[in-house]
Amino acid sequence: MIGPLPAGLAIRPERSADKGFVENLYRATREDLRLIDAEPDFIESLIEMQFKAQRQGYGDQHPNAMYFIVESHNEAIGRLALAMGANEVRIIDLAFLPAARGKGYGKGVIQALQMTAQKVPAPLTLLVMHGNVQAARLYMSLGFRAEQQNDTHVLMVWYPQAEKIIVGA
Repeated sequence: MIGPLPAGLAIRPERSADKGFVENLYRATREDLRLIDAEPDFIESLIEMQFKAQRQGYGDQHPNAMYFIVESHNEAIGRLALAMGANEVRIIDLAFLPAARGKGYGKGVIQALQMTAQKVPAPLTLLVMHGNVQAARLYMSLGFRAEQQNDTHVLMVWYPQAEKIIVGA
């Protein structure tokens, strides 16, 4: 279903055995909450509450979402949540462990998803937070355009008919 990935990178369906990895990955992505001036136990409970809220929100907004684990050389390094709609392929979430960031894995996954969207054909969409300049730059370098925005996020869209994808470029 997902287009070809760079060598060593794989995407597989998330399984119940991945629960611990997914929880740890979420914790690793919430550096912002660790900056709160509060007791560590309070911060950990807040992170746990936010994790549950995210899972519930994804389920409510995208009941047919598919969840995948991103692996590098058979080691789990990230997670992808994806929804295939009638009019779009939506990246709900793409997250990597801190040690796996900045190595081109996200770019490789997105390029594979662009190939998938091109075959459908449907636009590939995602939301990026206003403050996430690094992610927005990556998406723009891959041909995404800002289409809409609200107070917190920008909807970015990649249209397959206007792009040619080269994996690993």
